[in-house]
Amino acid sequence: MAKKIRWGILGTGNIADSFASDLQLLGDAELVAVGSRTQKSADQFGSKFNIPRRHSSYAALAKDKSVDVIYISTPHTLHCENTLLCLNNGKHVLCEKPFAMHAHEAQLMINTARAKKLFLMEAVWTRFIPLSVKLRAMLAQNVIGEVRMLQADFCFNAPFNPNGRLFNAELGGGALLDIGVYPINLASMIFGAPERMTGMAHIGQTGVDEQNAILMGYSGGRMATLYSSNRIDSPIEAVIMGSQGTIRLHRFMHRPDRMTFTVSGKPEETIHMPIDGNGYGYEAEEVMVCIRAGKTESNIMPLDESLIIMKTMDALRQQWGLRYPADRARDGFSLH
Repeated sequence: MAKKIRWGILGTGNIADSFASDLQLLGDAELVAVGSRTQKSADQFGSKFNIPRRHSSYAALAKDKSVDVIYISTPHTLHCENTLLCLNNGKHVLCEKPFAMHAHEAQLMINTARAKKLFLMEAVWTRFIPLSVKLRAMLAQNVIGEVRMLQADFCFNAPFNPNGRLFNAELGGGALLDIGVYPINLASMIFGAPERMTGMAHIGQTGVDEQNAILMGYSGGRMATLYSSNRIDSPIEAVIMGSQGTIRLHRFMHRPDRMTFTVSGKPEETIHMPIDGNGYGYEAEEVMVCIRAGKTESNIMPLDESLIIMKTMDALRQQWGLRYPADRARDGFSLH
């Protein structure tokens, strides 16, 4: 077995918990350090996962020489700051989505990683789950002919808490950045960058989008209709429509383990591919494969695509008049 790659986790919230659990399923990964804002939180997390090095600050984790790569699981508004901290201390980075608050931050992150020749990837775990790999292969083989349309939704009814992460503008709340990024990412994986787009959003009392609907257009008349909301429930499915059939990703489309497909003139077929653990181990495996190969980014979730997706969400927010405190002018950036 290859030498184990040593991981650190920055942030100790629920998603960090799931990621840490999945790292323990990988024989070539070693979780050696955690960083939190308090020693108590770092100790609690460290005890739960038997992590030897427990830091009371993010900076201390970033400077820990025993760590090769750091997984960043903090709120959206801290992604850029935390990523730059880790990169500037010589660490490879896997950063949770959304990659940043806006494209200017994303560009800073990418520029820094490339200048320092360090690995950086947005943690779009969906792309690495076995069924997603199978889906890409089927589309590449034109199983349903030319893909013409996509419909995808991700909505859940969250209890309203104006100070909570989902509704607080100071924390980058709202549906688009938190869950709308999943349908947008799927559309990007299938069609690439949109040539045109329009959308509508309901901006709630805390100033964030509580629900939105997006229509994207691509070359040759291809289209995607996407929905997200944190105030209603939805099927959380995706339907990919081609000239010779359809593919349906069943609930949950962001963590797919079952899809049905129908090719014209043939019976419907179902593919079921179970997921190991919580589903985060697959993206960690990709990170380690890339690092061992000396690569600084993934071909499956490349940095330029993460940047395009951030620009797409910036453009939608411009249409909706959705602004965050993080959009204040910085180094010449301003989202009008």
